[in-house]
Amino acid sequence: MEKNQQVDPLAPTGGQYPRSDQESLSNNTEQEKRQKRLKWAAYIAAFTVFQVIVILVFVLVIMKVHTPKFRIGTPRLASQAAVSAQSDSFFNATLVTPFRLKNSNFGPYKYDSTTVLFKYDGTVVGQVDVPKGKANFKSTKKFDLTVTVDTNSLTNTSRTRLGDDLLAGNVTLTSSANLNGKVELMLIFKKKKSTSMDCTMAIVGETVQSVNCE
Repeated sequence: MEKNQQVDPLAPTGGQYPRSDQESLSNNTEQEKRQKRLKWAAYIAAFTVFQVIVILVFVLVIMKVHTPKFRIGTPRLASQAAVSAQSDSFFNATLVTPFRLKNSNFGPYKYDSTTVLFKYDGTVVGQVDVPKGKANFKSTKKFDLTVTVDTNSLTNTSRTRLGDDLLAGNVTLTSSANLNGKVELMLIFKKKKSTSMDCTMAIVGETVQSVNCE
């Protein structure tokens, strides 16, 4: 005797899902694929933006070339001889002068030799040679040089003015120079850069009181 078999009318026939279930599975698969594509697109866009930012920083900051600053510090008066006698006045001195070369670039600055002139009343009264060298990237190179000041070449008018300055106890000297060189970036790119010095110093008594540079 055969047993009665009950058939569930909702069960899939032949192991197949109803059409609505197939469409739901297909939609879920498409949504997952779409979400993956969107994620990859977002990753690619973020990476592209990051690359653009890196390139802009590289070009605007690292590859930008700044003019180095060539200055002198406050010299030390090693020796001095001065006489105030109207047109026969003279002032001779030995200055131990600190020089400063500030390089704010992301590459070394290689410079040629130059001569720094020291003047009184527009007349050269001393000079010193600066040998060629290099200032490393983002650093300040410091070195000292000895300068001999001799006012024997002054005109009578300048000697009279010097006499007045000596009596007042304040002698003003100026220093000037031009420095030529190249900034080297990434060991490949080289950019010519020149810098100039224009400083004024006040010698009061037996010391240099102040130095102002432009």
